[in-house]
Amino acid sequence: MVRVLRPRRSCLAVPGSSTKMLDKAQGLAVDEVFLDLEDSVAPSAKSQARSNIVTAIREGDWQGKTLVVRINDAETPWAYEDLFTIVTEVGGLIDCIMLPKVEKLAHILWLDTSLSQLEQSLALPLGGIGIEVQIEGPAGLSIVDEIAGASERIETLVFGPGDFMASMQLPTLTIGQNSIGGYNPLDPVFMTLAVAARKHGIQVIDGPYGVIGDLDGFALAAQRAVAFGFDGKWVLHPSQVGLANSIFSPRQESYDRAELILEAYDYHRSAEGGGRGAVMLGSEMIDEASRKMAWVTALKGRKAGLARTSTFTP
Repeated sequence: MVRVLRPRRSCLAVPGSSTKMLDKAQGLAVDEVFLDLEDSVAPSAKSQARSNIVTAIREGDWQGKTLVVRINDAETPWAYEDLFTIVTEVGGLIDCIMLPKVEKLAHILWLDTSLSQLEQSLALPLGGIGIEVQIEGPAGLSIVDEIAGASERIETLVFGPGDFMASMQLPTLTIGQNSIGGYNPLDPVFMTLAVAARKHGIQVIDGPYGVIGDLDGFALAAQRAVAFGFDGKWVLHPSQVGLANSIFSPRQESYDRAELILEAYDYHRSAEGGGRGAVMLGSEMIDEASRKMAWVTALKGRKAGLARTSTFTP
């Protein structure tokens, strides 16, 4: 199984109970859409939401988007029916299942095994459906390294700030708030998630910022996630989409510089360029570590569709 690193700069949450929002989401310029059966759907509406999602996936146009369904957490009475219905009806059309509130390895093992059994019984490609893991509490965070490596299906870790902040009894009422009293108590959480994700070669996504009309607050939260190397962020409203796509893409000057470093280093490392392992590029020394850092930015820029505005001249 080859793990796919899909674009996830902007990940749009869409309640499965709203046919209007399911229709509108198809026309938005987001990298990922996840159709939700969990927190945004009332218990009495779970069954209808499953039906709405199946219809939207079958009849909608999701081309160019990573398509995910968030089921209810593994210890609820709805999880099995969510999974069985979605995979049986539209398993060949989705990219991933998102599992919320992952607090135990058993939660991932249940989902991984169930997906394998369903894929085999439905003659779907074995391992074809990926998993997005949502970390929303201290129990999950404490074993996040084990969780991240528990299945080859796992494509990304997703931070759930609302439930996490509540479980840690942080004094805030705003989901995804950047700081509390001038401190950033979630900084160690972000680093822990990022380290686990990179160790296992998967992505890491920030959760939502709850104040829809506060685009400055959303931008600050997104920039903070970028600073920790996160790959993207949830968006709750169309007004947040452009910001997310922009903030999680390299700036043009950074992309140009990264490509320049790669080209210059390759040249100087070649026989024609002298076969050197460390050289000066302007006033900056570049070496193998520089190449690795530049490759990260260059790859993100290429995926975002950026074009170079400068070239290297020996």
